[in-house]
Amino acid sequence: MVSLRPPGHRQGYEERRAVASDPPASEKDGESPEDRKPHSDEAHSAFTPPLGVPYPPAPEEEHPTSEFALPEGLRPEAPPEQESSAFSPPGSTTGQTPLPGGGAGSAFTPPHGIPVISLAKETPWQDRMRTMLRMPVHERPTPQRIEHIHETVAAVPRVLDLTLRIGEILLAGGEGAEDVEAAMFGVAHAYGLERVEPTVTFTLLSISYQPSLVDDPLTASRTVRRRGVDYTRLSAVFRLVDDITSDGITLEEAYRGLAEIRRNRHPYPTWALTLASGLLSGSASMLVGGGLLVFLAAAAGSMLGDRLAWLASGRGLPEFYQFVVAAMPPAAMGVTFGLVHANVQASAVITGGLFALIPGRALVAAVHDGLTGYYITASARLLEVGYLIVGIVVGVLTVLYIGLQLNPGLRTLKPQEALAQYNQPLVQIGASVLLALAFCVLLQQERHTVLAATLNGGVAWVVFGALANISRLDPVPATAIAAGLVGLFGQLLSRYRYVSALPYVTAAIGPLLPGSATYFGLLNFAQGNLMDGIASLIKAVSLALAIAVGVNLGSETARLFLRVPAMGETGVARRAAKRTRGF
Repeated sequence: MVSLRPPGHRQGYEERRAVASDPPASEKDGESPEDRKPHSDEAHSAFTPPLGVPYPPAPEEEHPTSEFALPEGLRPEAPPEQESSAFSPPGSTTGQTPLPGGGAGSAFTPPHGIPVISLAKETPWQDRMRTMLRMPVHERPTPQRIEHIHETVAAVPRVLDLTLRIGEILLAGGEGAEDVEAAMFGVAHAYGLERVEPTVTFTLLSISYQPSLVDDPLTASRTVRRRGVDYTRLSAVFRLVDDITSDGITLEEAYRGLAEIRRNRHPYPTWALTLASGLLSGSASMLVGGGLLVFLAAAAGSMLGDRLAWLASGRGLPEFYQFVVAAMPPAAMGVTFGLVHANVQASAVITGGLFALIPGRALVAAVHDGLTGYYITASARLLEVGYLIVGIVVGVLTVLYIGLQLNPGLRTLKPQEALAQYNQPLVQIGASVLLALAFCVLLQQERHTVLAATLNGGVAWVVFGALANISRLDPVPATAIAAGLVGLFGQLLSRYRYVSALPYVTAAIGPLLPGSATYFGLLNFAQGNLMDGIASLIKAVSLALAIAVGVNLGSETARLFLRVPAMGETGVARRAAKRTRGF
C-alpha cells in the first residue's frame, strides 16, 4: 500500500520526539519563554499532538510498495546490455564492460564473441563465402592477409574491378544472385578487403569498400548489358574463384586467368548448335507419341527457327522478337504436316518445337533468387520469362490462326486426349536421354559434364513416368519430385567437381518442361475455347513452378548432408532470413 503521509512528516516527527524527551530549553540555556516561540509556520503541523498528550510509540520502518514492485523472494533481472553504435570509434568504451586484461571492449564485438569459421579448402568456396556473406558485418572474421599482396591504396580499385568482372561473367551466364555475391565477396576477401559489401540485381553489379570507420567508402559498379549461355566459361570462372580463395594466387595471375577465359572460344561451333536444336525438338516430339517422320519434321522446323533467330539477333532485334521468329517455323511445319497426315502427329511436331523455346533456365534462376531472398532480381527474371513466353505465344498463335483458315478441321481437334494416352517407357526414356544431350550442347557445357547431365535427365524422366503413369500421381507433384532429384544429384556432382550446379541441372530438367500443356493452351485459344486455354496454361505454369521449386529444394536438401564451415561448437553454420511474422 502506498503511504498517504506527507513527505516531511517522518523527519518532523522524529525531531519533535527528540525535543519532547530533552529537558526544557530554559533549564539548559536560560532562555526566556519569548525566545522559545516558533520562528515560522513550519513549527506547527496538523499531525503534531497537542500539549499534554503523550507521543505515540515510534512506528516500524515504512516500506512503500507498488503494484509493479518485485515480490519478495524473486531475484531481479540482470540489466540489459547496452547496444554499441556503429558510429562510435573502435576504442570507445561507451556501453561496454572493460575486459579482464584492462582493454576496452570493441564496439564491434558481439556479446557471445566472434564465431570461429573454418576457411579450409575441404569445403567449396560457395559454402565458405555464403556462410560469411550471411553474417553481419561486425561478426565477420578478419580476412587472412596474403603475404605477396602489397596493401596499397592503388591496389584497392584493381581488386574491385576484378571482382566486378568476375561477377559480370557469372551473372550473364545465368548464375543465381546469391552465388554471384558469394563469389564477389570471396575475391575481395581473399585480397584483404575486410569491410566490403557486394550487391547484385538483375542488370547491375556494385561493390562498396570502406577501409575504416573514419575513411570515406569506395564504391564501384558495372552493368550487365549482354547475356550469353556458355557453361564452359561459367565453370572456368568457378575454378578461378576457387584458386583465388583457396590457393591465394596473385592479382596479376587472376587477371591473366580471367583474360584467358574471355578469349576462349565456345566449345561447339554454330552448326553443332543448330543440329542440337533439331535433335532436341525431334526427341521432344517422340516423348508425346511422334514417330520417325514426326521426328524429322520437328527437327527441320526447329533448325529453321534457330537460323531465323540468329538472323534476327544479327540485325539487332530485341530478344522478344527473336522468340517470335523462332516459334513460327515449328508451328508452320506442324500445320503443314497436319494437312497431309493425322492431326495428332501435327500436334506432336508443334509440341516438340516448343520444348526448345521454353525458358526453363531463366525460370529456375528466378525462383531460386526468390527463395533465397533476392526479390528484386527474382521479379526481374520472372518478368523476363513472361516476355519470352508472350513472344512464343504470339509466334505460335499467328501460325495457328492461319492454319485454321486453311484447314477448318483444326477447330474440332482434341490432341490432348490422344497424347495423354501415349505410354511407351523404352521409347520415352531414350527420347529423354537424347533431349538432355541436345540441351548440354546448346548450353555449351564442358565435355566431361555431358554424360552426368544426360544420365541425370534420364533418371528424372524415369521417376516422373513411374509416378505419373504407374502410381497415377498428379503431374504437378510428380514433376516436383523428379525435379527435386535432379537438383539433389546436380548439387552433389557440383560439390564433387568444385564447380557450378547449373551444368548438371539445367539440361536434366529438359524432359520435364511443360511443352504439351503450353501447346494445348495455345490451340484452345486459337479454337476460341478461352476457358480450356486458360486452364491448360495454368497447368503449364504450375508444372514450370514445380520444376523450379523442386530443383531448389533438392539443392537445399543436398546441403543438409554436406560438410559446411563450422561456426563455434553449437552454432548453425548456414544462416537464413528469419520469418517476418506478418510485419
